[in-house]
Amino acid sequence: MSDPMTDFVTISGNINSSNTKIPLGVEVWIDDTCIINTDHVDSNIQFNQDLAEDEAEHELRIVLKNKVAAHTKIDDQNQRIEDVVLLITDLCFDGIRLAHNCQQLITYTHDLNGTGDITHDRFYGEIGCNGTVSLKFTTPIYLWLLENM
Repeated sequence: MSDPMTDFVTISGNINSSNTKIPLGVEVWIDDTCIINTDHVDSNIQFNQDLAEDEAEHELRIVLKNKVAAHTKIDDQNQRIEDVVLLITDLCFDGIRLAHNCQQLITYTHDLNGTGDITHDRFYGEIGCNGTVSLKFTTPIYLWLLENM
């Protein structure tokens, strides 16, 4: 049974697809708990999850799945002319939107959908390859925000 005096932080955000007709899937994890698992982002997905303020290390992970080569159109000069991506917006802790410098702490790990080596990129709000966006943080969240904003 949970302690009614325990403080919580609410983690929230939005996930949408640049083309909802293409069946890109997404999973959202907080630590070892999957809070969203869908095989087709066909409309905006909002998530809100409470997490105990337990003086611990945590990780938010957003995983793109089901993208295939046919979802990206390439011209004769090997330039991308059409693509589908997941758009991750409004990442917040207790309604406080993560500032630009916090987003520099987020990593995006992928292997170009199996065509390249594992890459650790910065996150700019879009996920275009099967892979994982990861944000490691500590609670209490306000101390972490003060240190990282």
